[in-house]
Amino acid sequence: MSQLRHIVIATQDPEKALEFYTKAFGFKKLKYMDNERASGYFLTDDVLNIALLKFKSDQLGKGIDYVGLHHFGVYTEDPDGCVEAVQALGGKPYIDEMELAPLTDRKRPDKFRGFEGMVFDVSEEPWPGNADYHK
Repeated sequence: MSQLRHIVIATQDPEKALEFYTKAFGFKKLKYMDNERASGYFLTDDVLNIALLKFKSDQLGKGIDYVGLHHFGVYTEDPDGCVEAVQALGGKPYIDEMELAPLTDRKRPDKFRGFEGMVFDVSEEPWPGNADYHK
């Protein structure tokens, strides 16, 4: 069974979002990130990796001002089987839509658009802050 281990929340103010989620729920800050797609913070509740990101382009077709759930990620010990099931149910690779760099050593995409257009990651590696993460 796949496990939900990552959620990304689009926000217009990562600093205020960080303050809210750490003070309201006691989530721990992991790190700050700033790259060509987004900037913001990664947090954890020691099981789930939570990203609070301000996106620099409209990746979902909802406008640059969209706030709310951006995408989620599942951790699985059988990523190939999971991807097969996703695609058999109509899920489509999302990598081309995001104009990301080409996959390097992977033989399959890891980001998809699934039922009702929801975007999600499929990973065989846990995210930092996950209970399963031991690096």
